[in-house]
Amino acid sequence: MGLLQRAIEAIGIPTIGITLKKEVTKKVKPPRALYLHYPFGHPLGEAFAVKQQRTILLEALGALETVKEPGTILEPSYRWRRHRFE
Repeated sequence: MGLLQRAIEAIGIPTIGITLKKEVTKKVKPPRALYLHYPFGHPLGEAFAVKQQRTILLEALGALETVKEPGTILEPSYRWRRHRFE
């Protein structure tokens, strides 16, 4: 994630990654990332939850304009409610 994002950013295109593993994202150091505490396979939320997915996507896109500090990992307060997971 980080290497590709940095290459794209180097040509002037801002990027953001959506991540489910904060520890890995910290090590990879992408230009900016949105961390969600969701289970693997659901980076934008529950299947068919269009409103939820749109909200997450709009937050990620909005961060392209607002996040200026490289390496920023945003952590919105969205929580997975469907079932418990570890």
